[in-house]
Amino acid sequence: MAQDLYSLLGVSRGADKEEIKQAYRKLARKLHPDINKEPGAEERFKEINRAYEVLSDEQTRARYDRFGEQGIGTSAASAGGDYGGGVGDFGDFSDLFEAFGSMFGGGGFGGAGGRRAGGPQRGDDRRVDVILSFTESVFGVEKDLDVQTLQSCATCQGSGAKPGTKPSTCGTCAGAGQVRQATRTPFGTFTQVATCPECRGSGQVVTNPCADCGGKGRKVERKNIEIQVPCGVDNNTRLRVGGKGDIGIKGGPAGDLYVFIAVEQDSYFKRDGQNLYSEVEVSYLQAILGSKIKVKVLDFEQRNIQEKEIDVAAGTQPGKVITLEKQGVPRPGNPMKRGDHLITLKVAIPQKVSREERDLLEKLAHLHGEKVKKDGIEGFFSNLFGHSNGGDQK
Repeated sequence: MAQDLYSLLGVSRGADKEEIKQAYRKLARKLHPDINKEPGAEERFKEINRAYEVLSDEQTRARYDRFGEQGIGTSAASAGGDYGGGVGDFGDFSDLFEAFGSMFGGGGFGGAGGRRAGGPQRGDDRRVDVILSFTESVFGVEKDLDVQTLQSCATCQGSGAKPGTKPSTCGTCAGAGQVRQATRTPFGTFTQVATCPECRGSGQVVTNPCADCGGKGRKVERKNIEIQVPCGVDNNTRLRVGGKGDIGIKGGPAGDLYVFIAVEQDSYFKRDGQNLYSEVEVSYLQAILGSKIKVKVLDFEQRNIQEKEIDVAAGTQPGKVITLEKQGVPRPGNPMKRGDHLITLKVAIPQKVSREERDLLEKLAHLHGEKVKKDGIEGFFSNLFGHSNGGDQK
């Protein structure tokens, strides 16, 4: 499991840019391979470089905070020594690295093992929000999504140049994508490397831009993407669809599409994790004598909600819970592992009864030795259902 980038730099998630910069500078001086020859120092040096690259950029940091490693890609974390973007991406720390190279004879960053300036870049991730009905979330569903992403311009084939022309080598950086500036100080000559302001690191300039994309090589396009939502998803479930985000630059991989799920509430079922809860009303006679009642349940064979008959035992008390084991919601993508369906029985006490019903209830009260009021039975329902009708005994 990848280590948290904030932990690598030893800062909190709420750290500001200055704290991140200071923490990084301190570690970089300590772990640079030309200074620290201890085992593992070089690997840690690469890790903190990547951590700073991500956390020093507001947009990249926001994606990391939201999606973790998946939101920033994994190419920069390869074990082969890719520092993740070359020295130009380190802003005002590039002079620090070049200073190490000058003092210790190293070549600095951006050479062997570093990502070449102007090379392939991964496309950005995209997000889409989807609202599902309760049944769609439980049983799973295929969804067609209408998504806007950056795609390669068909007119210029992604070059950014007007058809019939092509980009030319940048005259400012000679195609390197970087410019260097040497500064003399009492401590020696320091070389600062920065992204070329003319070509913005691409190494090429477009003198005759494509009219359709404005010379960018990419344009926003609307496309339909079909996804399979697995069974058992819930509110805030996040699905990743690989390679369906923005197209990469210069042949770089496309970003991912993240689908955030919201589920509509159901009037009958209430959900808590994989368990379902529902309430069913029974009459006081059904509770006393026992009966069979119909309840709504999930039917995964028919992939819908069906009615099922269950038994209510004689003498059932208000609030009794009947548990239908493994009849709840499945774990996402695994219909064989399901929660339970818990049904709470609510006993309905009639507020009014007919003369015939009253006579029968008074006879029943007499059999039980209950005292009777003119307008009803005192004590009988209290003993049977655990509450009083509020009258006074005669």
